[in-house]
Amino acid sequence: MNNSFFKKFGLLFLVLAFSLVMVACNEESSSDADDSTDKSTNNGSANTEGSSGLSGEITVWAHPYTDGTTGEGDMWKDFAANFEAETGVKVNFEQIPWANRDQKILTALAAGQGPDVFYVIPDQMPQYAEQQLILDISPYVTEEELNGFVPTAIEATSWKGKQYGMPILQTAESLVYNKNILDELGVDENSLPTNWDEFKALAEKAKAAGYYAFSFAGGGSLNNTLYPFLWQAGGNVIDADNNILINKPESVKAFELINEMYAKGWIPQDSITALDHDSLYFGGKLLAVNGSGISVNRLLAEKPFEFVIAPPLKDAEQLTYGTVGMFVGSAISKNPEAATEFMKYITNTENQRTFNNITQYIPTRDEAKDIFDSQPYMAQLAEYTQYAKPGVIHPEGRNIMPLIQAEIQSMLEGKQSPQQAADKSADAIDKLINK
Repeated sequence: MNNSFFKKFGLLFLVLAFSLVMVACNEESSSDADDSTDKSTNNGSANTEGSSGLSGEITVWAHPYTDGTTGEGDMWKDFAANFEAETGVKVNFEQIPWANRDQKILTALAAGQGPDVFYVIPDQMPQYAEQQLILDISPYVTEEELNGFVPTAIEATSWKGKQYGMPILQTAESLVYNKNILDELGVDENSLPTNWDEFKALAEKAKAAGYYAFSFAGGGSLNNTLYPFLWQAGGNVIDADNNILINKPESVKAFELINEMYAKGWIPQDSITALDHDSLYFGGKLLAVNGSGISVNRLLAEKPFEFVIAPPLKDAEQLTYGTVGMFVGSAISKNPEAATEFMKYITNTENQRTFNNITQYIPTRDEAKDIFDSQPYMAQLAEYTQYAKPGVIHPEGRNIMPLIQAEIQSMLEGKQSPQQAADKSADAIDKLINK
């Protein structure tokens, strides 16, 4: 077996081997999975054909997006019933937990079973696409059908020129300032920083008054720490053609900024390994964080202080982080047309209004964002999805992150310069993708 063959199909073989071991050891029951996947493997069976020309069945897997008290269950029942009424296709819906979701999905697909439609995020999609586990829906979706989506959401659901997902939700992070601290510093909330230099000047004022300026959780995700600065500087980590960009001059500027923030005490002393700074922020010790809708809803509920949201910062570009949730089709589906039609159905404007009103995520269609007309903070964040990038879209995206993280931690400990940290990150990424 040559290296390219193993690289393409290695994960699939490993997952299949894992599932066989699990069955032999009888460590977990597969009866529930068998019940649902038996339906999906018979998707070509004849049902009464609807006026759409579609027939059969599909199985859909999704996760709990709320605490279960908001009508989420009824929403899915309505989606399934209405789709069947419109198309004649029966939808077998199953809610699966977030925990071990990759394992459950990959094990089912490797065994030739599993759902026709399931939910993923951008750092999973390219990996699944490269393993040929998900359906290229480009033949089933027209350009006109994609026109109503936010461009950044379409970017996050495509890979190497092919469309793999239909986006249903989006988030956007931006600077959420403690207004009490702004007032103490004499800063007008309508004149907040728009670029790095202005933010640095405000950070210095905050530090002089005894506050940290910003949260940098060095032990957490780079999506919330390095990456926004990297993109704002005009840099990136890697592209779809495996060109490594993280040690280019633009990218190194982000390393330099983080190093400066730590050296000058603008971020907390534990930033090297911290997982979050929620206690400092909600305790009134931090001027600002990169916050999302979750942050805003918590602030509104707990009311620790007044706050104000500012647009994402700009250096060379104005960009920030925001994930995209999408539904994809299984490559082994026996009813790919129906699977794709269901994905298009639940991501249409009206159904996005329903879904995102219940879950309090941001719609990926501009027309559906009117659900936040009476929620000014969420409406403001919804405007910023135009600047939101969904992380590193690459099959090795998840594996790249800890390699960079280790070098940033070493840099903040004073063991290497920003350029050295970027160069060592590039070397580690090169070894990973060319192993």
